[in-house]
Amino acid sequence: MLRRFSLLSALFSLALLSACSTPGTRVVLLPQADGKPSAVIVSTEDGVETLSEPFERATAAVGKRGAPVVDKADPERVKADNKALFDLMPPPAQRFTLYFEAGGTVLTPASLAVMSEALAAALARSGGEIVVTGHTDTVGAVNRNDELSRSRALLVRQLFVARGFPAARVEAVGRGERDLAIPTADEVNEPRNRRVTIEVR
Repeated sequence: MLRRFSLLSALFSLALLSACSTPGTRVVLLPQADGKPSAVIVSTEDGVETLSEPFERATAAVGKRGAPVVDKADPERVKADNKALFDLMPPPAQRFTLYFEAGGTVLTPASLAVMSEALAAALARSGGEIVVTGHTDTVGAVNRNDELSRSRALLVRQLFVARGFPAARVEAVGRGERDLAIPTADEVNEPRNRRVTIEVR
């Protein structure tokens, strides 16, 4: 995903801004916790540069015209110079998967134990949030599977709330047959696709 922002904008999740040795602004692109690629567009009045590799750095000094100067920052130096910011970063998101019996919203016995692990992980985070995403296999009509996946997600959301997790911090969505864990043809009964994924962040 590309995001465009002014060099005077605040720190956001993709980039770390710090003061240069001379007056100006420096932007360092940090790696994503999940390893996925990211990018940020850095613009000044005189030019635009895109940072797309972890620890790429764009520097623009006050009073100097031209596009930001791009180079590569030393990862250990960035972490050492900005230790307080890195200490404030939340831990990486944790992911859990629950599975369902065919055609309904009954969790498999093994998934009940995983549910408890996910709840413990969420409660251990100060201000933690949970995103629950329901999925189905390819058996049945697409619109019915959309409804079923949402029902599965809502069921798991309710289980979290019933066990004491704040309702306002649990989101539930359904994806139906989209995003199959195991790609199959239509009308294939695949237990690994009948699932709810839980992201604790």
